[in-house]
Amino acid sequence: MADTILKAEHLTKKFISGKKTLTAVDDVSFELKQGECLGIVGESGSGKSTIAKMLTHLESITDGKVILKGKDITNIKGKELREIYKDIQMVFQMPMESFDPRCTLGDGIGESLRNMGISCTETRRKVEELLERCGLEKEYADRYPHQVSGGQCQRAAIARALAANPSILICDEATSALDVTVQKQILELLIELKQKENLSFILICHDLALVQAFCDRVLVLYHGKTVESGTLDETIDHPKMDYTRKLIDSVL
Repeated sequence: MADTILKAEHLTKKFISGKKTLTAVDDVSFELKQGECLGIVGESGSGKSTIAKMLTHLESITDGKVILKGKDITNIKGKELREIYKDIQMVFQMPMESFDPRCTLGDGIGESLRNMGISCTETRRKVEELLERCGLEKEYADRYPHQVSGGQCQRAAIARALAANPSILICDEATSALDVTVQKQILELLIELKQKENLSFILICHDLALVQAFCDRVLVLYHGKTVESGTLDETIDHPKMDYTRKLIDSVL
């Protein structure tokens, strides 16, 4: 059986505005195994993206723990945080907005490599290799974000995430801004990476057809709470809760 690579224990996130408190994530727990894909699904406002941001320290954790490879990383900071988060990388919904428009794609992909002290020549070689792994010709390193399509830019964003050699990729609605044909191509790339490189994935998604095609297990959220979780068969094919059935009926 594959090792557990990531554990979220009783994650809670509260936002306070004046006298009001909004609980965006409410006591959510899950595990991710090596080489596995966990789909986190639910309607807009269910807490999916907030969980992704909590896992990557883009959002503080009100309560609960995040454990990566047996180490509690909930409150780490500084250099230790930077080291840990080479292991967890994120691919965002809007690829164009995730790159600096003043820099080439190659500059964006190579940033983490340069930060590791790798030489310019070696960084360029690795960037070209990463682009080719993600289905783009090496010449794309010299193009700017506005010079490529949305699908090409998302491939470059995946290449950038892979540059740090992570164990986990979190894809936050990573295909939802793309047309159907390009979505399929990006999904095929992710499946290939999962199979060839034994990467673990968390897929934040509202598209249950995509979840069925890619995920091993599913976590269903409603208003920040876990409604149900389990294998695809348990959650999508034989859901126990009315909310999950309604979610499935609305899209499948």
